[in-house]
Amino acid sequence: MELKVERLLIPEGANLILGQSHFIKTVEDLYEILVSGVPGIKFGLAFCESSGDCLIRVEGNDQALMAAATENARRLAAGHTFNILLQNAFPINVLNAIKQCPEVCLGVIDGLRPQGVEGPEGKSWRQEILRKLAYKK
Repeated sequence: MELKVERLLIPEGANLILGQSHFIKTVEDLYEILVSGVPGIKFGLAFCESSGDCLIRVEGNDQALMAAATENARRLAAGHTFNILLQNAFPINVLNAIKQCPEVCLGVIDGLRPQGVEGPEGKSWRQEILRKLAYKK
């Protein structure tokens, strides 16, 4: 077996959701979840089919994000995987709905590489911002 490291495309201002699914219908389900989940969302979705024609199935409402998601699928080249590139929304806005697709498994990739380990000041900042944004009480 040969392992390769592939860099995925994440356009400026976009977030990437990477997951697995075992059913071609998931492409349609995820499309519906995304368009109904956040007004004004832009996205591209590509799913690597692993049976039948073994095609990359593509949906979305933004051509550039669809093209980048398609290229990511080509680079991954792994059956039953999908990637979603989002703009004008954040993964947290759609993750619960995506997880409701019975056959979906998820991971979220966004942001930069770690620059260090959180210390006491960083912990205080994190706790304060979560409460300020009403994610925690």
